[in-house]
Amino acid sequence: MSQTYEDFSKYGKEFVDTGMMSLTSFSKGAQAIATEASDYTKKSFEAGTAAFEKLSTAKSIENVIAIQSDYIKQSYESLVAEASKFGELYTSLAKEAYKPFESFVAKAK
Repeated sequence: MSQTYEDFSKYGKEFVDTGMMSLTSFSKGAQAIATEASDYTKKSFEAGTAAFEKLSTAKSIENVIAIQSDYIKQSYESLVAEASKFGELYTSLAKEAYKPFESFVAKAK
């Protein structure tokens, strides 16, 4: 047990530095997620507006049903794709935020 104050100070500084690197990675990941959410919201709103415009000019009930069906299908496909993309972004965020601690944990062992 020849741990000195300097050793503990060094470990403390390394831990704080590692925490800051992790926080930076987390911040970048969160920003990417926010940007993606904003883009998806904009695209979704535009698709809804376009569908509404088509509905307002529909000439028959069959046309209305076709427009609604297409809109629902596209919305569902877009949602599934976006959910997958969000899953990838969250996974990447977790990996990148943990990465600085991997070396710290390896040193501690």
